Amino acid sequence: HPEKVYEHTNKGNMVAVVSDGTRVLGLGDIGPEAGLPVMEGKGLLFKYLGGVDAFPICLDTKDPDEIIRTVLNLQPSFGGVNLEDLAQPKCFYILEELKKRARIPVWHDDQQGTATVCLAGLINALRIVGKKIQDVKIVLVGAGAANIRIGSLYMAYGARPENLIYVDSKGTLHKGRADLAGHPEKLHMAQITNGAQLKGGIAEALAGADVLSSASTPGPDTIKKEWVARMAKDAIVFATANPVPEIWPWDAKEAGARVVATGRSDFPNQVNNSLGFPGIFRGVLDVRARTITDEMCIAAAEALAGYVVKNGKMSEEYLLPHMDEPGVFVEEAVAVGLKAIEQGVA
Repeated sequence: HPEKVYEHTNKGNMVAVVSDGTRVLGLGDIGPEAGLPVMEGKGLLFKYLGGVDAFPICLDTKDPDEIIRTVLNLQPSFGGVNLEDLAQPKCFYILEELKKRARIPVWHDDQQGTATVCLAGLINALRIVGKKIQDVKIVLVGAGAANIRIGSLYMAYGARPENLIYVDSKGTLHKGRADLAGHPEKLHMAQITNGAQLKGGIAEALAGADVLSSASTPGPDTIKKEWVARMAKDAIVFATANPVPEIWPWDAKEAGARVVATGRSDFPNQVNNSLGFPGIFRGVLDVRARTITDEMCIAAAEALAGYVVKNGKMSEEYLLPHMDEPGVFVEEAVAVGLKAIEQGVA
């Protein structure tokens, strides 16, 4: 009776934090041993913020199929898997294969976690400036794992594909780009976004844009002040690169941006995955969900954004809850669990 494992063991509260150390934040391909402290830190946040027992598992292989095989073989011991710091484009393939083949929920925090918290921030930023997501022009600087999923979640929430413009190191993504054959996710975005088929770089893309959502090269001059100055009135700027944002928040504000967020805890409006995965996994494990859907991520984002509104704290400097507000993780877990039940995946 394998299903009784949840009754007689701690499997239902255990998550594997799996990495090969090829894309560690701000450090790149440093290997599994050097990645281990990061995975340990992740495990601590899982326990402290979500009450989840998480184990760092750093693998001595870069082969995506071997990583997939290993995760599938680990399933009997864990209630869920958090993929972490995997290089792209293989991270997309690993996640999609595991979502198809695994019996337990598998999530890639650099994709889904980042996207969930960015959507939560955007929901409140749009409330502040009085704009609707279906009406705004959104420029996504960077077309890696994080931003591809961020754009997908923005669209799942109601942003119009034609209003999104991606910019990578070679310029905007459009249907004429002939260099995307090895990047199916970028190729897909080039086909469905950028309705005006705008060509050029960041400067051209940002002209008249309402939202900049950047997950790109650390700055501080990746995004220039004069480019932000050409954005629409009441512009929103998310500069999430670590350890240095693509533009300093004060420079973005001076250039006319009304709401600015970064990935840094020492600036206002930190957009950080730690607000997402502990509460999301708490909810997923509590209802024993088989997968983590986009709708569950949206439910988490709405709970995050709504928590600030309900507490009367929302302002241009306070878009999202802080990590020391434990109530938010409870509300997030409940929202995710209820959505899983509603979708029939619990």
